Amino acid sequence: MNKPSGVSFEDFFAAVKAAHPSASAVHRLDRNTCGLVVFAQNPVAEAELLYGFKNRTFKKFYLAEVKGVPEPPSAVLEAYLYKDAENSFVHVSNQPGEGRVKIKTAYKTREKGDLTSVLEVDLITGRTHQIRAHLAYAGYPIVGDEKYGDADFNKTFHAKRQRLQAYEIIFYFSPSSPLAYLNGKKFTVPEEISL
Repeated sequence: MNKPSGVSFEDFFAAVKAAHPSASAVHRLDRNTCGLVVFAQNPVAEAELLYGFKNRTFKKFYLAEVKGVPEPPSAVLEAYLYKDAENSFVHVSNQPGEGRVKIKTAYKTREKGDLTSVLEVDLITGRTHQIRAHLAYAGYPIVGDEKYGDADFNKTFHAKRQRLQAYEIIFYFSPSSPLAYLNGKKFTVPEEISL
């Protein structure tokens, strides 16, 4: 399903459940992130999908409009993330430490403008707010991100929601999985992020 920006996952899931009572959620998106969300229709599919998301056997791609023009135009970023659950915030550091987990975020530049760029982001590790916090830490905050972004820049662009979209997923299951017939199958939603 294609979740719009500005809709909480809980509200979106409630609407999906109304149309598909057997649906169960296997992953989620932030309120202001739009794009592809996967649901299971039965317990077998739910178990297989949860395993795939937990063990990162799927490839997930995002589009993000960011402040600036990244140099180099493509890279794999590595850092360490610490989750501050009490304040619903994550911190990124280049140093390991207690409570910090290693994160990897790959990007390649798809479009360049005068002040912003559109990146395709490959979420190699999947941590809370990873893309938003990691790109901001690297110096390329997502336009409209009120938590990790550049507030003054966002005002200039009249951007009140982060310009981040989950636009594609490719499934990879074990050969013995009942969902193995989906191996290599790509699911996409129409791209909404562009300059």
